[in-house]
Amino acid sequence: MTAISEIKGRRVWDSRGHPTVEVDVRLENGVLGRAIAPAGASRGAREAIDLRDGGTALGGKDVQSALANVNGPIANALKGLNSTDQTGVDAAILALDLSPLKETLGGNATVATSLAVLHSAGADAKKPLWRHVADHYGTAPALPLPEIQIFGGGAHAGRRVDIQDFMIMVPGAASFEEVMEVTNEIYFAAGDIMAQKGKLAGVADEGGWWPVFDSNEEALETLVSAIEKAGETPGERVVISLDIAASEFGKSGKYNLALENRDMDSGDLIDMLGGWIDAYPIASIEDPLGEDDPEGMIEFTRRFGNRVQIIGDDYLVTNAHLVEEAATAGACNAVLVKVNQAGTVTESIDTFKAARARNWGAIVSARSGETEDASISHLSTGLGGGQLKVGSFTRSERMVKWNECLRIQEALGSDKYVAGLPLANTWWGAKQKEKQ
Repeated sequence: MTAISEIKGRRVWDSRGHPTVEVDVRLENGVLGRAIAPAGASRGAREAIDLRDGGTALGGKDVQSALANVNGPIANALKGLNSTDQTGVDAAILALDLSPLKETLGGNATVATSLAVLHSAGADAKKPLWRHVADHYGTAPALPLPEIQIFGGGAHAGRRVDIQDFMIMVPGAASFEEVMEVTNEIYFAAGDIMAQKGKLAGVADEGGWWPVFDSNEEALETLVSAIEKAGETPGERVVISLDIAASEFGKSGKYNLALENRDMDSGDLIDMLGGWIDAYPIASIEDPLGEDDPEGMIEFTRRFGNRVQIIGDDYLVTNAHLVEEAATAGACNAVLVKVNQAGTVTESIDTFKAARARNWGAIVSARSGETEDASISHLSTGLGGGQLKVGSFTRSERMVKWNECLRIQEALGSDKYVAGLPLANTWWGAKQKEKQ
């Protein structure tokens, strides 16, 4: 046992220039673990809440109250605890805050502390974090398949288009490095096409292109053109992934696509997305219906669950109980795992395990407000989770996570890359079986 001797929280700054929480966990032998809390722009109603100070200073986003909780009650509760007992440490944190959404301590305080403890245990074992995660949780480490944003939309790009993320995946790649090369070609091909057509407004929150499209479907058409311009055949090595983030433009089964001034009900939205699935090489769709529209999500899964990966993000908020409920009801077949959405490492791992027990996909994800912290690259690899979503192919808070995976690839070897396995239960997987 190596006990926790000191916990210190400090204010640092995220990719939007907003304050956030960093935590150092020092062990009795001097070993240090450190982590930083990210922050989301589009948030599920049932996810852990960042504690902000309010008022006028720093736009009301300062985190002094969250830091006081780290340096006060959390530090007092964790001193002397075994750093390798992640479950016990997280239980001690949760015992300080009985509110369901971490309103008392702040999810930013709990997640930074929980991750810092995980880092300290890995450092104490003299292992890279991905190896510590694999050994601690009994999983087989493997590099994940990246899901990379090309166009930003929704809350990430001033709502210039309603759909939040237009992304690519390269399940036909043989290595993580190959994914990076293919993505580079497609990303810059997309920028060239948009610039030539006067459709480029800049770079969005997560590093993808900020579009000036006249319709949501124009983004899909342009993405296909970019894949082709990069020398790829859409649907072969490269497929499309969408984050609809329907809760951002819908409530109680009623939706409004502001870009097109179009009102829709659940059935209309399902039909529209179904048309896109028929027309474009889409292998994965996140939050196709709103978090308050379970009937719509169940119907979408019934119609398309054998063709595409259907991810619950706002709908499941990294909650193992909600995954179990959704699986029983027939809603979704994959979950997005965001550590700060749950609030602790243990809750996130529980959600991951609940998904895998049901043969669901599990995608470890960053947030739109990010930092230089690369914890999720290690978590995704250590858990052998199969997929990683961190944003786009520019901006250092994104690239630090992709680059960390490249370093891990050297340690693991290319034979430990999961490639297309996460999409085995989609049309793309069926297509690969036909080729064998």
